[in-house]
Order: sequence, then structure tokens, then C-alpha cells
Amino acid sequence: MVLTAALIGTGQTSARADTIGGELLASPGLVLPGGIKKPPKSTAKAFVIADAETGQVLAARNPHGRFLPASTLKALTAVTLIPKLDRKKLVQPSREACNIEGSAVGLVPKRIYQVDDLFRALLMVSGNDAAHALAEANGGVPATLAAMNEEAKRLQANDTVAKTPSGLDQPGQSSSAYDLALIARAGLKLPAFKNYISTKTAKFPAPKGYYQIGNHNKLLWTYDGMVGVKNGWTSKAMGSFVGAATRDGHTVIVAIMRHEGSFWGEVADLLDWGFANRGKVTPVGALVDPLPEHPPTPLAVKPAAPTPLPAADVAATAAAGDSSPTPLVATLVLAGSLIGGLAWIGYGIRRRTRRQ
Repeated sequence: MVLTAALIGTGQTSARADTIGGELLASPGLVLPGGIKKPPKSTAKAFVIADAETGQVLAARNPHGRFLPASTLKALTAVTLIPKLDRKKLVQPSREACNIEGSAVGLVPKRIYQVDDLFRALLMVSGNDAAHALAEANGGVPATLAAMNEEAKRLQANDTVAKTPSGLDQPGQSSSAYDLALIARAGLKLPAFKNYISTKTAKFPAPKGYYQIGNHNKLLWTYDGMVGVKNGWTSKAMGSFVGAATRDGHTVIVAIMRHEGSFWGEVADLLDWGFANRGKVTPVGALVDPLPEHPPTPLAVKPAAPTPLPAADVAATAAAGDSSPTPLVATLVLAGSLIGGLAWIGYGIRRRTRRQ
């Protein structure tokens, strides 16, 4: 099957050999295998459809285009912090965390929340206050952002720059549909992450008891096999979403960015297309594997044993009066000195014995 990277409406192509995931994914247009039906129409500026198990990218539009990620960035926050934090640890959020702008779960500055509760609030109801509180539990926002950006590099999500743990818009913050798919794939390998994103409703602590929270991912309620992940929206970023669904033992990931309206129906159609075509088409790229957490240690190189010089060369070197003898010459001289010294000592001992 011939692959095409058609920029719809222009017929142009673009390819770069160093593009993460494959050279075809450098295209800012629609990228799909030749000879098949195009994916359903989407008004998103970028999308990726991928097979979660194999990592094969089945189709994409502008996959490496950089956009504001909004709350889809919380998936990276979770993937970074879940392995670091004790989920049973009690946390008292700061007043700054409780008063942060945007979507919130309603934290109060009291020591009544487990880290587990905060992750649930982060991924179910997109709590910006929960994101900030988790960053505090990890040693502060600067340390958490450093860890998030380090994790992005490890995942090879090189289009992603985190400036906030919540995804609230900040200059220089970015991600791409490709990176969101990479991050979601990494999250699906963490049992805790998978549990949080697939929970529809849960009890959340309050100063006097609990209240119920519900997952903002509408497809959890309507799409057959939906596992979940994360949606996002700000007035600058517009709509973004990354999600995964499983059918017949296979999981498909769809990520979209920069959507101006309601995207739920379009995402469902893209997932359907992914299930219909996975395993049947030549992929246009791949979701790459993470880099090793610790680079392999270079093997120690054993120094080569010195080659002994022929006796004639040793004699020639000595005869030339070389003031810097070779190691072999020095060894021979030292050995001779030791032997001579021992012989002289032995002679002295014999003479003293005879005098007694």
C-alpha cells in the first residue's frame, strides 16, 4: 500500500527524517494510508488516531502542531506524580491552591485530603486547585514543573512544555496531538491512572463528611468501551481532548487539539474509524517508546597488556643511553637490583656466622 501525506486542498507533501514517530508525521495536513476512506470530518486543527498496543499511528492531521493544551496537560501532571507520591498521605492545601482560578473541586485549607482524593479530583473534575495542591505535596510548583518537563522529554513528547501543573494558559506552554497520545499511552500503563480516568462518580472529602463528584468526560457515559483520559478547554486554547477506548481486547487512542465547538461526537466517530481500521492499514507513523530512565552504563574497557620488547631491542635501548627506559627495561633493572641486593645480604650473613 502506498502511503500519502496529502495536504488536503493543495496536494503538497512534507516529510522530515528526524520527526519523532516518523517522517510523514511532519506534515501539517492530513496524513493517512493511501487507498482507504478518510477519517470522519473533524474541525479540530490537529488530531491523532493510534493503536495503543502497537503504537501504530493510523491517521493524523498536523500531529506535531503546537497548541495550548488547557487541562489535557493534567494527564502529564498525573503521569509524573503518581509514581512519586504516597496516595495515602494526608495533605493540607495552601490558601493559594484553594483560591486558584478556573475549574475547581472546592478544596479548603484543611488536612482532610489524601493524595488519592486529589488525583481523583484532578482527572475526574479537572480541579485546578487539586493540581496545585498535588504540586505542593511534591515539594512545590517549581519542582513539579521541572519533573513534568523532564518526564515529557523521557516520553519523547518534545512538543510539550509545562508552565503550570493545571494547564491554565501561560506564555510558552504547549503540547501537540501526538504528544497527548504519547502521554495517554504512558498513563494507561499505570493502574492508578487508569482507575482514576475510568471512574464515573466518587465521594470527595468535605469538612463535614463527603460530597459526590462526577467525571467530566462525557464519553464515559455514552461511548461503548470508553476508558477515559482527559478533556480541556480555555478561551485561548479552545477545546482539546485525549481519550482511549477498548473493544474486543484492543485499545484505540484519539487526541484532538484546537477545536472551536463541541467535539464529543467527532471524537466518537474518530474512535469508530480507528477500531474499523486498526490492524488493516499500513501505519503512517508510530507512538515511540519512552527513553530509558537511566542511560546504560558504558562497559569498562580493559587496557591491553603491553607487548614485551625483543631482547635485542632492550639491549639497543640500554646501549643508546635512554634516560626514560621502557616499563620492561625498568622492571628488568629493578629485578636485577633486588637479586643483587639479596645476594650481598646473604654473603654478609655468612661472614658474620663464621666470625662467631
